[in-house]
Amino acid sequence: MFEILQIPALSDNYIYIIIDKKTNKTACVDPAVSDAVLALLEKKKLKLNYIFNTHHHHDHIGGNLEIKKKTNCKILGPEKDLKRIPGIDIPLKNNDEFALGNINFKIFEVPGHTSGHICFYSENAKLLFCGDVLFSLGCGRVFEGTNNQMWSSLLKIRSLPDSTNVYCGHEYTKSNILFALSLDPENKKLLNKKNEVENLLRDGKFTIPFNLGKEKKLNPFLNSDNKNFQKMLGVSDYSSQRTFDYVRKKKDLF
Repeated sequence: MFEILQIPALSDNYIYIIIDKKTNKTACVDPAVSDAVLALLEKKKLKLNYIFNTHHHHDHIGGNLEIKKKTNCKILGPEKDLKRIPGIDIPLKNNDEFALGNINFKIFEVPGHTSGHICFYSENAKLLFCGDVLFSLGCGRVFEGTNNQMWSSLLKIRSLPDSTNVYCGHEYTKSNILFALSLDPENKKLLNKKNEVENLLRDGKFTIPFNLGKEKKLNPFLNSDNKNFQKMLGVSDYSSQRTFDYVRKKKDLF
């Protein structure tokens, strides 16, 4: 058994606290800020053991050092970002494994948004913490890597089981679904998803986590090799990579 606590931060970030209920081992994923994390730990009477960092952007690591100072936790982060993420104790690379109590995580390197970006995937808990690589109905901007790297990273995530619950770094679902509908305005599943998202947000609820199986059917970026999707876009002669490039450019300008 495990529990995940979700903390909204800054304008649209999410910070996560993972608790393995049997061992009480606890980790914080991508702490943008320290105060909200420390307050929740105190309120819930939790001892923090680890911080998991997916990438070096400040809105994912801003709370690292203050939280480490107050809790004496260990920080896990990408080996490639040792010089850019403060306080890393346990550097991680592709296919490394790490156990948080009974929750077993495997590390995937997923460059594109940043060159050193990693994901934390647990097969036994059906969890994926993917930072800013995949969003509900979208994907991260390509800042340091290449579009080729980003498409490869998304394919790696897409290959995971449909039952996987995805926890990403931001609440971007509303704007992402508007973009998806600009590409495919008559898609009934997207229109239904839009209503669902609007209802959740109106009620003050989160649209994250999301189910990967459902995401595979709706996310335009995950369908860059889908022949029907390419035909609908009018790019039937494009390769999957060129289709991804095309959709990513349209989103950047949206």
